[in-house]
Order: sequence, then C-alpha cells, then structure tokens
Amino acid sequence: MKSLDNVRFVLVGTTHPGNIGAAARAMKTMGITNLHLVSPKIYPSAEATTRASGADDVLHRAVVHDSLDDALAGCHYAFAMSARLRHLHMPVMNPREAVTQLEKFDDDTHIAIVFGREHSGLSNDEIDRCQYLVNIPANPDYSSLNLAAAVQVVAYELRMSFQPNIDFGRIGEEREAVTSEDLAHLYDHFERSLTTIGFLDPENPRNLLRRIRRLFNRADMDRNELQIMHGILRAAETKARKE
Repeated sequence: MKSLDNVRFVLVGTTHPGNIGAAARAMKTMGITNLHLVSPKIYPSAEATTRASGADDVLHRAVVHDSLDDALAGCHYAFAMSARLRHLHMPVMNPREAVTQLEKFDDDTHIAIVFGREHSGLSNDEIDRCQYLVNIPANPDYSSLNLAAAVQVVAYELRMSFQPNIDFGRIGEEREAVTSEDLAHLYDHFERSLTTIGFLDPENPRNLLRRIRRLFNRADMDRNELQIMHGILRAAETKARKE
C-alpha cells in the first residue's frame, strides 16, 4: 500500500463532539482526510467544527454509519486500537509495527484504523471484526491518552512511513550555499581579526583556529550568514583600531 488515501480512520461511538473535531485536526496535520464515524452521540456539531481548527473539510467529508460493519465496507484489513491488552487470539502490535505490517500490503489495499469510545474503548465483538490489535505503549503508571492524542500518534507513524521528507527551506528566504573557498576566506578573516583585537596570539595560536573551523563546518551557513560574519569581524577590527 503506497497511498494515505487508502487509509480510513474509524471512530466508534464517540461521546464528545469536540473529540471528533480534535481527531480531524490531528488527521489533517498528517495528511490523512478519510474519516468515518460510527453512531456518534452528537454529530454534526459546532463544537466539533471549533475543535477542528481549520480541518473543517475533513469533517464535511466524514461519513456517518449506523454500524462498524458498514464503516469497514470495502476495507481489506482493519486495525483495532485498544488501551487494554486482552486475551484475544489475534496479533498485538504497537503503532510502528502496525505501519510496518501495512507497508507489506498490495498498493490497492484499503485499511481501516478503528478507535473506540472515550471511556470504554471497543467491545470484544467490535475487535473481532478486525484482523490486528494495536496498543500504544504509554506510561504504565499513567496511560490515559485521549482519543485525539491516540489518533495523532497513529497518524504520525503513518506520515513517517509514507511521506517522511522534511522541507528544510526557510520561509521568505532563498538559501544560497557557500563554497569551500568562501569558508577558507572566512577563516583567514577570523585569523586577521582575532589578531587585530588581541584575542589571538599569532605566535601561539594553539587549537583556536581549528576549533573555529569545526564550529562553522557544523553550522551549515548560507551566503547571507557568511556575510554577516564578515561584517561582524570588520566592525570588531574597526573598533580595535580606534582604541
């Protein structure tokens, strides 16, 4: 399976409409928009829309069902989320293992991730309709994740599997890389400037210049940042000559 479009999140018997909105928000931040609701107590709801915080489109496209069987129609596999480990004859895994499992499925496989009620989770009968049981290994002394938090954990793991790339670009700024010659010129400027201000003894430089090189090699500067450093060094030299 290679598309998040083939994944649906199914919320069963949700009591608080705000949790539906918060879940929709958690899904959309990770690029998942296929939401199905089974017998929600209150929906649609202004509170759900408010808690969605801009994920209104996920709510508008949400499909409401009378039964879990209807919500799972068209799915090849279903993963049941449960906070309680039960003595059931089915594979139990954490979210990362579950994602590893669904990565093995064919490209046209459709998957359902099923979440239960806020206070009681899924019933055994509902879990029986799924092929896998997923448990989030939270703090055993305080393992109370709310519904939206559980949705966020699973959505994140899916995102990291299918679209893990991070855009390192800076908003409103085009980065121009510097060359090794640019850096060599900067290091020469450092040596002159530090000598001028009396910080560096050219007869006994020790490891100072080497450490400066290591520092700026790690910094991954762009050209704007390089020019800022040259400007600082020139200003320091000018100040030192006037004193």
